[in-house]
Amino acid sequence: MNKLTADDLIYGYINGIFPMADADGTLYWYAPDPRAIIPIHSYKPAKSLRPVLNRNQFEIRLNTAFADVMRACSQPRSEDDSVWISDEIIDAYTELHHMGLAHSVETYIENRLVGGLYGVALGSVFFGESMFTEVSNASKVAFHNLILILRQQHFTLLDTQFINDNVRRYGAIEIPKADYLRQLKAGLKQKARFTALVPEKV
Repeated sequence: MNKLTADDLIYGYINGIFPMADADGTLYWYAPDPRAIIPIHSYKPAKSLRPVLNRNQFEIRLNTAFADVMRACSQPRSEDDSVWISDEIIDAYTELHHMGLAHSVETYIENRLVGGLYGVALGSVFFGESMFTEVSNASKVAFHNLILILRQQHFTLLDTQFINDNVRRYGAIEIPKADYLRQLKAGLKQKARFTALVPEKV
């Protein structure tokens, strides 16, 4: 098989599939049924996160360290954790990032990257891929800011692929694959721009 490219990723996402690498680097494409999504407008930050947000403990940046975020996400979280983000995947998503279609939300403390997430934006759909944290609440704050961006820029669908305890804490639910594909098709027809938050007018 030829090396994974940004065009392969675009084709995959618009058809409801995405790649993951096996331990030996072999790529496989997935289309879960049911599919996990996070309803954009029903998300509410946990009560324990609100004081962290109010303190402005973290500096938020967009798209300034995309490859660094991916590499951090590729590290196993425990001895039992499998790694699915290969060098080939990092290269392809970084290519997509240079095309303006893959994005990172990053959290910093004293100019040090301590958490973040990345994903792909096509039409009004954001495909969340992975997140990492080196400091308590860093990835949660990154996700909170992701949601604010998606709401402000009128995104319609946040795909999170598989259900697990991590995405459940953000309100993830499962829907049938057929429903996901319908929402995907509609969302791809609508335009939305992934950009920094615009201050609300008073």
